[in-house]
Parts: sequence; structure tokens; C-alpha cells
Amino acid sequence: MSSAAASTDATPIAAVMPEGRDAKTFHRLVFVIIAVLLAVLPFLLYPVFLMKVLCFALFALAFNLLLGYGGLLSFGHAAYFGMASYVTAYAAKVWGLTPELAILGGTLVAALLGLVFGALAIRRQGIYFSMITLALAQMVFFFSLQAKFTGGEDGIQAVPRGNLFGVISLADDRVLYALVAVIFFLGLLLIYRIIHSPFGQVLKAIRDNEPRAISLGYRANQYKLAVFVLSTTLAGLAGSTKAIVFQLASLTDVHWSMSGEVVLMTLVGGMGTVFGPILGSFVIIAMENYLAQFGAWVTIIQGFVFVICVLVFREGILGLVARTLRRPL
Repeated sequence: MSSAAASTDATPIAAVMPEGRDAKTFHRLVFVIIAVLLAVLPFLLYPVFLMKVLCFALFALAFNLLLGYGGLLSFGHAAYFGMASYVTAYAAKVWGLTPELAILGGTLVAALLGLVFGALAIRRQGIYFSMITLALAQMVFFFSLQAKFTGGEDGIQAVPRGNLFGVISLADDRVLYALVAVIFFLGLLLIYRIIHSPFGQVLKAIRDNEPRAISLGYRANQYKLAVFVLSTTLAGLAGSTKAIVFQLASLTDVHWSMSGEVVLMTLVGGMGTVFGPILGSFVIIAMENYLAQFGAWVTIIQGFVFVICVLVFREGILGLVARTLRRPL
């Protein structure tokens, strides 16, 4: 395992939990449960809160693909999340593109940015890789602060939700929720397929023992770059969707604290689990929303929760559940 993954002081649960037919059947059941929850929850909870959870859940899932299965710890994923958000907001407001085209544009920009930054970052390993990703993300932050199209400190506000395919109005929260839920679910399915594909198996081999994988003929750096670009693309998809939901793109989206927040979501839910980041995102976003009355103390409470998670269940909440059930989650 690379030192980046080892620094979290927790072995990904997927690395030690065998998978077979029973596991696949169990996963299908989990997918059905998630689909049912996606259909039912908007009638029980505030749709905008749920859309925020789903956007950040997709963001955390994308990050977990890189860290939990690629063994690469990035401290700069906010760059792709935030830049995609800016591009989508600008395309929808200034160019007047429909939401699906604006989201696609933001996602493609995140993919290109990930390709360039990834090609630079994967030249180093461990903490050096992490520091390079952080430095590149800070460059994006200061670019966003100075560039005219981003609106500086004001950001891009009043982004129109528009009409999906020019026909379906997204002004209603529940209609927009349906779109966000579909994007999230398709993203989850894609990540699941990547993890359980031959490509995903090679990724796990490189994560666990890179020199041995190289000795078997695998070009580790090409696989690392591929998973880096896939991760940044999905992070961009999450950021683009979030810009349409909240009709806003701001410096918060590209700030280093956003990169830290997605790390927190992943570790709390369970690094190296398929569904853990979803639970981690729900926990963190719920804390931010329902503990908002405590003001700045919310950050301290989040830190306390993180410390408890690291001390009590290093594998994350869902990682502990998976080990208890003896089933990979």
C-alpha cells in the first residue's frame, strides 16, 4: 500500500473482505434500498437539503475512488469541484445554455484540469503527491479570486436553473431533485462498475503493492493518471450539479477547506467501501445544517466527531458495519 493511503492509519475494508456471488447479490439489494430511499425521502425531508447531500455524496464517492481504491491522497479536490461549478454557472447564466449542457461543460473542464494536474502530480508519491495537489488547488483558488468571469469574492449568483433539454422546467425543487437523484445514482453505478472491473482490480493491486504490480507488467503511472482523471471528472459532475441546485458558484467551492471536508466525509463513512462516503456525507451535511445555530462551533463539533471516529472505528461507520456483518459494503 502506498504511504498516502497508509497515512490514514486504516486498511480499506475492501482490501480484506472477500467478494463473491453472495456479495454481488447483497450489493444489488443495497442498490434497490438506495433507489427506494431516493424516491421516498423527498416526501419526508426538505428536497434542497437532500440535493446538497447527494451532490456532496457524489463528490465523496469520487474522492474515495482515488483514495480508497487508488491509494492516492489528494488535498486539492476542491479545485475540480469548484472550477466545474464556476464553468457551469457561467455557461448557464451568461451563455444561456440549458442545464444539461452547462453541467456537461463544467464536467469536461474538470476532466481536462484533472488530466493536466494529474500528469504533474503522479510523478511523485506519498506526501509529496498530496502537497503537489494542494499547491495546484491553491493556484486554482487564486485564479478564481482574480479572474473576471468568476465574479471574485461575490461569485456567480442568481444562476438560472433553466429547462432540462429546453422542455422540463427545473424551477420546482422536486423536479430538480429527480434530476439530481438520477445523476447521483448513475454516478454511483459507474463508480461501482469501475471498482469491480479488471481496471479496478489492477488499481487495488497497485495500491497494495506497486512494485509487484510493475513487475507483472502493469504501467502503474498510467493507471494512476486514469483513476485521477475519473475521480476529478466525477468531482466536477458533483460541483456542476451543485451550482444548478443552489444557483451559486463561489470561492467556498474552491477553498482548501472544501478539500478537507471531502476527506472528512470519506473517512467518517468508510474509506475503501463502496457506499461509506454516502453515509459520511449525510452525517457531515446534517451536522452543518441542523447544528448551524452553534455558529463557528460547528467546525469544532465536526472535529470532535472526526476524532471519535478515528479512535473508535478507524474503518469508518460503514466499514465497521461491513466487518461486523462480514459483507463488503
